[in-house]
Amino acid sequence: MGTKSIGSLLLHYSLPAIIAMTASSLYNMMDSMFIGHGIGSMALAGLSATFPFMNLGAAFGAMVGAGASTVVSVKLGQQDYKSANHAMGNVILLNVGIGLLFMLVSLLFLDPILYFFGASDNTIGYARDYMEVILAGNIITHLYLGLNSVLRSSGHPREAMNVTLLTVALNFVFNYLFVFVVHWGIRGVAIGTILAQTIGLAMVMRYFLKPTSVLQLKKEILHFSSKISGQILSIGLAPFCMNALACIVVTLINTGLQTHGGDMHVAAYGIDNRIVFFFVMMNMGFNQGMQPIAGYNYGAQKYNRVLEVFRYTMCCVVAFGAIGWLLCQFFPEWIVSMFSTDAELNALSSYGLRILTSLLPLIGFQMVCTNLYQSIGKAKIAIFLSTTRQLLFLIPFLLILPMYWGTDGIWYSLPMADGLSALIVAVMIIKLIRELKTKPA
Repeated sequence: MGTKSIGSLLLHYSLPAIIAMTASSLYNMMDSMFIGHGIGSMALAGLSATFPFMNLGAAFGAMVGAGASTVVSVKLGQQDYKSANHAMGNVILLNVGIGLLFMLVSLLFLDPILYFFGASDNTIGYARDYMEVILAGNIITHLYLGLNSVLRSSGHPREAMNVTLLTVALNFVFNYLFVFVVHWGIRGVAIGTILAQTIGLAMVMRYFLKPTSVLQLKKEILHFSSKISGQILSIGLAPFCMNALACIVVTLINTGLQTHGGDMHVAAYGIDNRIVFFFVMMNMGFNQGMQPIAGYNYGAQKYNRVLEVFRYTMCCVVAFGAIGWLLCQFFPEWIVSMFSTDAELNALSSYGLRILTSLLPLIGFQMVCTNLYQSIGKAKIAIFLSTTRQLLFLIPFLLILPMYWGTDGIWYSLPMADGLSALIVAVMIIKLIRELKTKPA
């Protein structure tokens, strides 16, 4: 990664990651599609009430996975293979410990939490049935996502992609079987998700059991190190904060839409959220491709290559963001119809989608800038940038604007926050670029 062409390296690492992230987003979209067409609009609203829960679970998973990716890639760049293996061992221990605690606490207070997240008396049953299964398999989910991130960062993006594609295909099969054949309802969708991830986890572990693998899944690496775990968690704190704040944001959106609109508005946001998430995950694919390249070259003190991979990645995400903007602005009705046949729900979803994606390219811009700081170990700045949008702008907008504009105040809060936070990110990234240009190689 220190000598090859940046363009070819980014393609090598990003393409599998993009395919994997796109497949991962399709994973979530398929759940919504099967629920919308096989169960109904209220079930979709119930699913939407689980989104803050899913964001919170993802926050803990991302804290370990993203932190581990950076630590592993930097250690491999320094040729410190022993520390890289110990980092993987601590990923396993952290995911099991955090996943178990999250599951127990959440199951103990499930109904009150779901009501707080925007469920109503009409949708609480659907939300509960779904989350009971998801939480029961929470450790499997965390281990699967965490070890897949390590696999990708250790120089095996194609293998990581193949595992993700397998889980997506299995999820589709299981969803169809459990919804339309066995008729297990929304609980069947959740069971399908966990079963697919269980098989995916087994496939990832198989790669680390190969004798030729640089990272070896052996008993001796399962030794807790406060130093290594501290590094993982500190670096992963930025994506944790982003996902934790996303939990707060989605809660405010759900409760606001429930108050000013009702269950159908909550369901509409659930559809739009899945669609926007699809484009965000494509951006994450480019970011995951950039991360090991930037981390390796920063560790090797090749700062010109760090900047080069940043420029390549930025051009790609802005271009894809522009394509997404065109699709969502001109064909929203066709896109949302994939999730539901309900005319009222589709009209609300189309209206919201146009607004939510009005500044879509700026989302990719912010993600790449934040990820660059994360990739080179500047965790504090990454945390600041990842939280600026939500804390400084979005949360205040969501609290204030609905009082005057109702549901429109909720929809318009998101692009307004995107635009303002992009200005702050632009100032910070210009400063970093200047610093890297003046660093001695």
